[in-house]
Amino acid sequence: QVQLVESGGGLVQTGGSLRLSCAASGIIFSTMTMDWYRQAPGKQRELVGRITSGGSTNYADCVKGRFAINTDNAKDTVFLQMSNLEPEDTAVYYCHLQRWNLGRPYDYWGQGTLVTVSS
Repeated sequence: QVQLVESGGGLVQTGGSLRLSCAASGIIFSTMTMDWYRQAPGKQRELVGRITSGGSTNYADCVKGRFAINTDNAKDTVFLQMSNLEPEDTAVYYCHLQRWNLGRPYDYWGQGTLVTVSS
């Protein structure tokens, strides 16, 4: 059974930093592409960034240069390092992975962790 558990959210002032963690289980973590999404109040969930099994990353334009994703394969954990935070970054952050089985995609989400950036 695939499980994703996020942690590390909280309240931070504008310009501050936070590091989110997502611990995965039930998968061969080192083979997976891992995503971070976020959903702000009243808005659709959006992709923040992604890291492939090979370590390649890409990010939404609005977080480029401020956010970074990395993994610890020994701990089956993906991190989202967020710096220079802005009030617009306030959202619930989710980690996500998609796994294919018998030709069908299956999406897995964590429970989310709330990040609040005060102005």
